[in-house]
Amino acid sequence: MELQIKEDNSKRGTNGPIESAASAPTQDLIQKATGSFGKYQLCLCLLIFLSKFPVAFHQMAIIFLSPKVEYTCGNSLSTTCPCPEPVYNTSLFTNTIIMQWDLICDKKWLTSFTQTLFQLGTLLGSVLFGMASDRFGRKKPLLVAVVLQVSSGITAAYMPDYWTFTFIRLLVGMSVGGTMVIGFVIVMEFVGTKYRDIISALYQTPFNLGHMLLPVFGYYFRDYSKFQLAISLPTIILLSYIFLVPETARWLIAVKRTDEAVHVLERVAKVNNLPTQNIRRDVELYQESLEKSQLKKGSLLDLFKTPNLRKNICAMSFNWLTCSYCFYGVSQYVGQLSGNVFFNVAASASVTLLGTLLAIPLIRLIGRKTILIIFNFICASCLFILAIIPEGHGASVVFASIGVVASFINFVLVYLYCTELFPTVVRNAAIGFSSMMARVGSMLAPFIIELKDVAAWMPPVGFAVFPLVAAFVSFLLPETKGCELMTTIEEGEQFGKKKTTADNKN
Repeated sequence: MELQIKEDNSKRGTNGPIESAASAPTQDLIQKATGSFGKYQLCLCLLIFLSKFPVAFHQMAIIFLSPKVEYTCGNSLSTTCPCPEPVYNTSLFTNTIIMQWDLICDKKWLTSFTQTLFQLGTLLGSVLFGMASDRFGRKKPLLVAVVLQVSSGITAAYMPDYWTFTFIRLLVGMSVGGTMVIGFVIVMEFVGTKYRDIISALYQTPFNLGHMLLPVFGYYFRDYSKFQLAISLPTIILLSYIFLVPETARWLIAVKRTDEAVHVLERVAKVNNLPTQNIRRDVELYQESLEKSQLKKGSLLDLFKTPNLRKNICAMSFNWLTCSYCFYGVSQYVGQLSGNVFFNVAASASVTLLGTLLAIPLIRLIGRKTILIIFNFICASCLFILAIIPEGHGASVVFASIGVVASFINFVLVYLYCTELFPTVVRNAAIGFSSMMARVGSMLAPFIIELKDVAAWMPPVGFAVFPLVAAFVSFLLPETKGCELMTTIEEGEQFGKKKTTADNKN
């Protein structure tokens, strides 16, 4: 966000190209006033983390909205197409969107299409609500996204035909994109620098827990409409954000609403048992420093104008696409494997949670580039092995789950890696473009699953190729662990070049 850009400038001091040591504060005065992480930040994180549960419910709902179904044509045992009067096996699921609207034969592609449009909605929501949060503040757009999520999620359960159901699901996707983006920004703007890497990883854990809960909903609600209603009703609790979620002080300062910013900071300081008497003076000094240190904003085009930045954004955005493509695609594919669908999905979600927790020490101990390369290779290897395992074998769920967790660890990593890799003036553009590429990956994934009708090995291979390529592409990226954040295009263009030269000499 622009706000984070300005914050970075203020922290650079004499290292930055704009400020002098006399004019720049030596410490982030907002963190000084509120502390890096206290009781207030803990309560706020727990509150915002609640929004990730319905994100998981809706993102992964397609597994139980359109599970694998068996059918015969009329009174015969034939399953050939065309099949004008299909008779569905309702012993496991009483009704699905496939049964409801006969999404078989020449209409089978519509099952994947509804998920693709949902992911398109997530992309649009991320962009539109992200822009709105910069213009109107964090809280109001978040509340709009929550209201949209509650209303559209419940409405989808009662849609009478496929196209209105799919359109409403697109709106659900937009709301999901909005709550993900704004919730993350709010957390990052309240948590101090020291804890941001840990919190950014922990931000994914409620998504994992929501994914683990999804088979429980699927087990007790075997009709798709009841299932859709069941996963949507809990989001009503998010309406409490109207009273409980504050506007961020950083945005209030950026738009010169100083009195409101001071009020928020004083409240945070009191909860964290910190002094409040100098907060107004500190805020005024901080605001003055931001106005002095403003840099010319970069654009998306600036990422492609120079060779080093162009190489970095292409490699990074391809990794984002791969993470999303593999995670959502293979997670959905697990639901199509033979065996107990509820156990398969729960097992896959459980190991993903372990992966998120594993990512925290990995990020702190190992280089970003190393993690990205290793887990891309692990993901690709598991998926290639999955392609040669006979259908119905218990090991298929194991290797699919490892592939999912490897891709999710990289998903956790690329948020931080992308933030560190690009200079301040184009950081937002880089993250925004990479996030859009991730949504493209999740939009493509459902159609790869359909290749199982051609040959059972094709979906795993189709998913494995991307992380294999991404692993080699990642060798082009420089390491960012322990590096100071860059500010200008010039710094970004030179970053990694000297290190490469030194390595070649060695």
